[in-house]
Amino acid sequence: MNTPTLSYKNHRFPPQIIACAIWQYFRFPLSLRLVEEMLLGRGIVVSYETIRRMGRKFGAAYAKRLRRKMPSRQDMWHLD
Repeated sequence: MNTPTLSYKNHRFPPQIIACAIWQYFRFPLSLRLVEEMLLGRGIVVSYETIRRMGRKFGAAYAKRLRRKMPSRQDMWHLD
């Protein structure tokens, strides 16, 4: 089964910034405005509405890729 590749064409931000914003929003219990502030702290000016749109467009595909990734022997888990 072929997975369509994500197209970042016609987007203002590079794929790394889009991935960072989506990862922060979905991985941690952060609001869109907090993600906006965290990116601003890195010097990236992006509105929370843009982050919401990127999440709607790319979020499902990112989650699907993460679910398909099989754990490797190098993956380590530490329990405190």
